[in-house]
Amino acid sequence: MHTIMSIYYSQRVEAIKPSPTLAVTARANALKAEGKDIISLGAGEPDFPTPEHIKAAAVVAIHKNMTRYTAVDGTQELKQVIIDKFQRDNNLRYNHKQVIASTGGKQVIFNLALAMLDPGCEVIIPAPYWVSYPDIVKIADAKPVVIATDRAQQFKITPQQLEQAITDNTRLLFLNSPSNPSGVAYTRAELVQLAEVLLRHPQVYIATDDIYEHILWSKEPFCNMVMACPELYARTIVINGVSKAYSMTGWRIGYAGGPEPIITRMKKVQSQSTSNACSISQAAATEALNGDQSFIQHMTTEFKKRHDYVVAALNTMDGINCSSSDGAFYSFPEVRPLMQRLGIDHDVQLAEYILEQAEVAVVPGSAFGLDGYIRLSFATSMQNLEQAMSRLQKIF
Repeated sequence: MHTIMSIYYSQRVEAIKPSPTLAVTARANALKAEGKDIISLGAGEPDFPTPEHIKAAAVVAIHKNMTRYTAVDGTQELKQVIIDKFQRDNNLRYNHKQVIASTGGKQVIFNLALAMLDPGCEVIIPAPYWVSYPDIVKIADAKPVVIATDRAQQFKITPQQLEQAITDNTRLLFLNSPSNPSGVAYTRAELVQLAEVLLRHPQVYIATDDIYEHILWSKEPFCNMVMACPELYARTIVINGVSKAYSMTGWRIGYAGGPEPIITRMKKVQSQSTSNACSISQAAATEALNGDQSFIQHMTTEFKKRHDYVVAALNTMDGINCSSSDGAFYSFPEVRPLMQRLGIDHDVQLAEYILEQAEVAVVPGSAFGLDGYIRLSFATSMQNLEQAMSRLQKIF
């Protein structure tokens, strides 16, 4: 007889959950493989191909045999165009020791959490939030402190809420604007009000996740916390990447600019995990940030058309209330009245119901920290969206 040994798992890994958005996409793909005609509105991934000039730069890099290790924190060329981008788009000055390139924005955030957080540290995360923030904080043995918002307050935290959430243990605040999943963006005036609170609490650093910076159609131009309040420059880590703006999700390049002591420690973490990001992807990202930018406007115009169609269609359905977004490629409608009408207690059950009855994959709002909502990605063709809305109208 073989003795079955019990395996010990870390408390760290048991405390976190797999990414719900990836789980929904995997479920949709599995059903498609079974022959079901699933329309997936789950993944946050532009459906446009990576622009040709970016792909060409990667091909050149391959032929030039740029296939070896690079510096842990990125090639000199990529770091320089990151510095240039921050200066050009955000009027922020960084030197080479203040920027890092990583394997996607997620690794940037992971590096930051491991570089800054200890057990007992608290991290403020406004909800709805990108699904990975709380779990990355937990991996770093710190405590996520969630501030709940709702549609009535446009999914944005107030200065009063921020003040109440801060304690002596607060180390970090995450801000994602435009937001995944709500698509709303903070105005400069709103950021100034939040900054007034933060200036009173010098122990709190700010991680501004600007990954959707360029996918924006609000009346005022993009603004992040340090642009709104330059006094917070030494306490702000600006996170960005090429995935969304240049339709390069699979290339896996994210980057950050911030205080040198923090970036140095993020580099140290990365040196013991993945080391450098893919050398070919770095060459492609260098061209993305430095080359022709016209693709972004074309893509954003298309996303705005889809946004307008989806919001209007959802608001014709009984029990669904959908606010307009400022950017990104998501709608985040409130579905509580619909759930009551259908006798459904939880938005996970509603997402399951929609998948089974309409063969449309959406992500429940509870995955983003807010029950009673669903997230629909309109990063798919208008034809798919029209079909998906038609199916939802039939079942609702």
